[in-house]
Amino acid sequence: MRAAAIPFAIAAVCCVAFLVSFLRDRRQLRNGFYLFFALLFLGVALIVLLASVSPEAAGMVAVGVLLLMVPTALALTIFLICNGITMLRREGRRPANILSLLTGIGICALIAFNATVTQLAWEPLDIVRGSLNGIVVYVSFLVVCFLLYSIVYGRIGTKKGVDFVVVLGSGLLDGHRVPPLLASRLKRAKRVVDTEARRGGEPMVVTSGGQGPDEDLPESHAMAGYLVEAGLPRERLLLEDRSTTTFENLTFSAEIMRQRKPDYRCTVVTNNFHVLRAALIARRAEVNGQVVGSPTAWYFWPSATIREFVAILVDHKIKNLVICGLIVLSQVSRAFY
Repeated sequence: MRAAAIPFAIAAVCCVAFLVSFLRDRRQLRNGFYLFFALLFLGVALIVLLASVSPEAAGMVAVGVLLLMVPTALALTIFLICNGITMLRREGRRPANILSLLTGIGICALIAFNATVTQLAWEPLDIVRGSLNGIVVYVSFLVVCFLLYSIVYGRIGTKKGVDFVVVLGSGLLDGHRVPPLLASRLKRAKRVVDTEARRGGEPMVVTSGGQGPDEDLPESHAMAGYLVEAGLPRERLLLEDRSTTTFENLTFSAEIMRQRKPDYRCTVVTNNFHVLRAALIARRAEVNGQVVGSPTAWYFWPSATIREFVAILVDHKIKNLVICGLIVLSQVSRAFY
């Protein structure tokens, strides 16, 4: 019991930190770290507690968890490779469509590299292996925190009324048609409007998206036309047609909303894989609102999620490069000392 007290205490501290940070602003990536460590130390505490009652049972649980990691990694690798092939067949050979395939191949390459270094037993390669494995563990930890909090954030709605619903653009088909990905956002926005109407609210909808070099009209105009055809009155629509990035989507939309109502509240609509990153950007753009997600085709989700994670890594590139550098330095130092 005493041994379990420490991990229980750490889990409780992490849980409190998560709740305080979440209530202050749920649009923070640190919330995912607090939640991860709260669950991790809670699991450790439960195993320690079980060990005090039945060491054999605790040992079986620990061994079972370790044994599950191998088939889980294998299944994940196969899934990513198959998903990458599906993406290439359905979405074309664009760089963004091969991320899941590259990740699956990368896992296979890492396993083969580790096996080769073990056979060669050459110290310089062993340093490279230790550095590479350390970086992979670090990135895997970030991925778990990102996915965990993405799921949590995406499933928590808001009960307060909103004045505006902002729909983020995502490109047009043939230069003028709304693609399925964007249509799912617009349908979700319409559901948000209908929900607010049942509460007695009448939010305006801001369609956000400028005109790309291969588009016949701004995305926001095509989005507005789609919503009008879906039954939303034209006078309930506001068009933001200057943006070319998500940050600009939110910044320019915020300007429109502030002009209409300085103390506005809004809901931002995007696809489910984009929810957490859009929320982080909304916080940076000082948008007063939360982000909700619309459904995405199952085969599209893995590559899109990897793309979002990589974008967040790049957003924090200095911190991540420093940590990766320290990992490499620790391996080099270990080899010499």
